Amino acid sequence: MRPVQANTTAQRPRVGERIMTVIARDPLTAPHRTRNDALFAACVALVAAAIALFGDADRRPGPLGWALLLAAHVPLVWRRSRPVTALATLVPFVMPYHALGCNPVAPGPASYVALYTVAVTGRPLRTVLTGIVVLAVSTSVMLTVNTHQAVELLRVSGWIVAMLFFGVDVRYYRQYVASLVDRAVRAERTREEEARRRVAEERLRIARDLHDLLAHSITLIGVQTSVAAHVLAADPERLDRATVAKALDDIAETCRTARGELRTTLEVLRASEHGDARDPLPSLDGLPDLVEAARLTGARVEQTIRVEQAPPAVGAAAYRIVQEALTNAVRHAGPEPSVRVDLYERDDALHLAVTDDGPCPASGAAPGFGLVGMRERARSVGGTLGAGPRAGGGFEVTAVLPMARDREGAA
Repeated sequence: MRPVQANTTAQRPRVGERIMTVIARDPLTAPHRTRNDALFAACVALVAAAIALFGDADRRPGPLGWALLLAAHVPLVWRRSRPVTALATLVPFVMPYHALGCNPVAPGPASYVALYTVAVTGRPLRTVLTGIVVLAVSTSVMLTVNTHQAVELLRVSGWIVAMLFFGVDVRYYRQYVASLVDRAVRAERTREEEARRRVAEERLRIARDLHDLLAHSITLIGVQTSVAAHVLAADPERLDRATVAKALDDIAETCRTARGELRTTLEVLRASEHGDARDPLPSLDGLPDLVEAARLTGARVEQTIRVEQAPPAVGAAAYRIVQEALTNAVRHAGPEPSVRVDLYERDDALHLAVTDDGPCPASGAAPGFGLVGMRERARSVGGTLGAGPRAGGGFEVTAVLPMARDREGAA
């Protein structure tokens, strides 16, 4: 069920990214911008025509004025792709229009739209320089046409400054929204990566648990079966029924223990899937059972445990490391190996050592997952693990697991 959740989580950022891209889309790269700007220019031209037609009848434009007025709106089609060029192209049409004495308000909307586009798409320095040039040109034109238009000059200058400030404000607002969208997209991707990481860690944890459980149980069953088979084949006429029965009972007990641990593992998975808070981790209290199970295979196991209490995560890691070390000793150390298990606490850390007197695994043998799993167990609680042959013969596994309580939550 976890992989399905991971795939669902992986789809969310793609949907979110599409929505956020639409919200924060740059107007300069928006699709169909030329077509939309052409329709917008036509609407602005209709507004200008209405102002000129229903405004002052004495200043209604003639044929040439109408041509200049309508032509002044054509550059708005390219206002977003070439904003400065579109604004500069308006001047050759607007200046003759004002010189003819036509309604001065009619070309205002087109001019203000061009100014706004320059401000909203350019840097502040370009906007300031453009505003200075436009104010200078407007002042010279209006004073040339009529030197008594002080009120009209103030009105036009106010509109120019207002459009420039409005464009700059919109530009900064778009940048702010784009930054929010960018952070949201990065957060979505981070959540997706976190979900994938959690799924990978969960799979690795399940693999470790199943390996430790099944490898240990199967090894014990294999050794106990070999004992029963040896008794049956040694002297069939003088069959030691008690020994065979004990070996079979040991096999049955190992199977029951493995089944119980497997059920516990499955309950943990179901509980974690539904968010139930449970503490199913094995602990140091189960070490005597591991030692006893190893003794049933014929191994001579001695244990020295001088640890009063350990955090649950540290105790579980130590349990699994000892379990795997005993499994390897029973499997590789030969018949009736001598194994010693030592656990003690020193310097706020749990020290453990599992040693045996059997031969070391052949150097050319295919490596398994036991040592890898033990090292991962130790690293999961911030500890270290070492494994290798001893100087006097045999094999040794040692680990140092920090017992600091603040590591428990991280583990």
